[in-house]
Amino acid sequence: MPKTKKAKADKSDKKTKSAKQELKKQKALQKAEEASRKQDEKSIDFPRAWVEFPDPADDEQVFRCDLTWLTSRWTCIFGSGCQGIQAGRADDGCCTLGAHFSDEDDEKRVAGFVGRLTPDIWQNHDVGVETGWVSEDEDGERQTRPYNGSCIFQNRPGFKGGAGCSLHILALKEGREPLETKPDVCWQLPVRRTYEWIERPDDTKVLQVSIGEYDRRGWGPGGHDLHWWCTSATSAHGAGDPVYVSYGPELTELMGKAGYDKLVELCEERLAAAPKGLPLIAPHPADPA
Repeated sequence: MPKTKKAKADKSDKKTKSAKQELKKQKALQKAEEASRKQDEKSIDFPRAWVEFPDPADDEQVFRCDLTWLTSRWTCIFGSGCQGIQAGRADDGCCTLGAHFSDEDDEKRVAGFVGRLTPDIWQNHDVGVETGWVSEDEDGERQTRPYNGSCIFQNRPGFKGGAGCSLHILALKEGREPLETKPDVCWQLPVRRTYEWIERPDDTKVLQVSIGEYDRRGWGPGGHDLHWWCTSATSAHGAGDPVYVSYGPELTELMGKAGYDKLVELCEERLAAAPKGLPLIAPHPADPA
């Protein structure tokens, strides 16, 4: 049958209709995904239980610790449900932007381990060695170089040496704690340490070291624009040990052994109430009920 103008028009109409249906379907899926993401995350404004105690190793310091966070059942779910901080890049986790160095010592320490990375565990080894793995942001601050949409040290899914941070993989391979090989901000997340000098009524001063949750506000104003963040997500709570246990090495590095040991004592006292049938005061809202 010879093709007529009407037949061509009918075919064109069908294609247009099909394209509109596909677009409508995609929008519906995006809307459902957004609703699911918002349901997963709890509000970051809720009652918290804080405890303050003198640093056993330093008379001029006191620790102020968020027991609600430190006794919560948060766990990293990178590669196992993590939705990523940028839409459409779940495989990046929180590594999309690269990592800023805290100071020269931090960069120097990391550089020592970068030299130990090999092509079998660092997917971007050749690129990093030949053209560099450090860059500067718009403010001139040094950081790990973003490459192909995420940190240059991140291996993509399917890489034979393993997906995720190559510096993390190196640490596990050499029997080290990842805090030895990774930039400070990477191994500290999602624990946040801040400092504030407190003037007391007797005109003495003490340095208050706060240990708490690195929630969206910890990222600054842009933190509220992140696609998803794990500390307030129910999907990242409920498995394994509480944070003060699972992050023992990191907390020890942040607080010193004596400070961490005291924190453990206080956390255990808090959790001891549960077996006795007493309600836990100010539990984390993302934890299972």
